[in-house]
Amino acid sequence: MHIKLFYALVFLVLSSGLRAEEPAFVSSRTLSMELANTLVMAAARHCTKMGYQVSVAVTDRNGKLLAFVRNPLSGSHTIDVATLKASTAASFQTPTIDMAKGFEGLSNAPGVLLIGGGVPVRIGGHMYGAVGVSGAPAKKRSGDVDHECAQQGIDAVKEQLEFAQ
Repeated sequence: MHIKLFYALVFLVLSSGLRAEEPAFVSSRTLSMELANTLVMAAARHCTKMGYQVSVAVTDRNGKLLAFVRNPLSGSHTIDVATLKASTAASFQTPTIDMAKGFEGLSNAPGVLLIGGGVPVRIGGHMYGAVGVSGAPAKKRSGDVDHECAQQGIDAVKEQLEFAQ
C-alpha cells in the first residue's frame, strides 16, 4: 500500500507542472544616451550650485558606463570613484550609502565601493542602472552630499521614465 502511494505521489509531482517554464529571452530597460547625459548633467549642476566640483557616472543595470561628466576642477580620483559607486549601486540594486554598514565583508571585493554617492535608477518598478557621484565633502556621513546630488539627477529624468513606453 505504501509503495503504491509513494509512486502515486511521485507521478503527481512530476506531472503537476512544478517545473517553471523558462522564457526564451528576458528583457530589460536601459537609459537612452540622451537621458543618461541629462542625468549626469543634472547631478553635476546640483553639486556645482552647492559649490562642489564633482564627477558623475551613469551605468546600465550591469554596471557598465553609459555617460560621464567631470568638473575640470575635481580631483582625478573622482573619475574612478564615481564610476565604482555607480557600478556598485547597479550591481546590488541598493544605494551605496545604505551599504556602509552590514556589507563590511565586501569591503575588499574587486569593483565594489561601499561609500555613499551611488544610487540605483529604479523608476516605476523598473531597474535602469545607477548613478555615482564623487567629489563633494561629507556633511554628516561619508558620501551624503554625493548621494543628494545623484538623487537630484534621477529626479531630473524621473518623469520622462515614468511616462515612457
